[in-house]
Parts: sequence; structure tokens; C-alpha cells
Amino acid sequence: MLNDDTGIFAAKLRAPFAVLGVRTDGHAVTRLTYLPLDARAQAPSDEVAEQVVHELKAYFADPEFRFTVPLAPTGTPFQRRVWQAIEAIPRGQSRTYGEIARMVRSAPRAVGQACGANRVALIIPCHRVVGAMGSLGGFMNADDGDPLAIKRWLLRHEGYRFGA
Repeated sequence: MLNDDTGIFAAKLRAPFAVLGVRTDGHAVTRLTYLPLDARAQAPSDEVAEQVVHELKAYFADPEFRFTVPLAPTGTPFQRRVWQAIEAIPRGQSRTYGEIARMVRSAPRAVGQACGANRVALIIPCHRVVGAMGSLGGFMNADDGDPLAIKRWLLRHEGYRFGA
């Protein structure tokens, strides 16, 4: 979420669109928080944070990079099914909320809610899920900042062709 979360972070990395606050449990990434661009960067404080910072930098340099950092997202069994379906979307492509809903046998609104509950957005690429008829849909359940600008940046970075 785009906010000024004051919690403890294992690292804070400056990205082209925000500062990414990284939380870990010492074994896996538990959360990526989108902080304002004026937030201070912070060096990694554990090995997992060091790995995710390295991998995020690699992704920003090359959108074909594949994340291998261990993740520990918390979610319901349904949310995990949605996230698995989202992880299968190839870079440069998208799926609609309706398409994902059919894959997991649910409703588009429930898929949107599962996307909003994804606490490691970017690594689990919810930005690849778009609305029907080419609309961007939402991103990060954020109610401040400009999360759709972040979604646009990520999609462009991965070679997504808008309107194609």
C-alpha cells in the first residue's frame, strides 16, 4: 500500500515509482510496502532482505528476471489460489479479473479482493490483472497516492502493450 507506514522494515529500497519497504520473518519476505518517494532508503538488516533487494534491483534492470526469494504471504486458501493463478501470467501479458475468476471458480470481485490482500505485490504480480475492456482496474487497495501510475509503470516495464 502506498502510505507512510512507520513499522519496522528489514530494508527500504528506492524504486522508480516509490520506496519499497521490505518486511521479513528472517526466513522469507512477508510484505512489500509502497512508501512515498521521499522516504529514506535503508540497508538490508538480514539475509532475506539482502536477497530481495538484490532481486528487486535485478528486476528493475531486466523485467525478464525471475524472483526466487522465499515468500511467506498470509492469506486464505482462496487468496492463495488466486495468487498462484496470477503468478502464472507471463510477463508482458495480462488477464482480466473475470478470466482469473473462471480459473479459480469464483467471481471477479472476489479476485479483486484477493489481489488487494496480496502483501507482496510486485513479486506476486497483481499488476498483471486488469479490468474488462482494457481498463486497468485497481492496484494495492490504496486510497491515497497514485497506485495506478505504479501499475502502469510495472506493466510498461514488462513490455505490456496497452490497447493491443
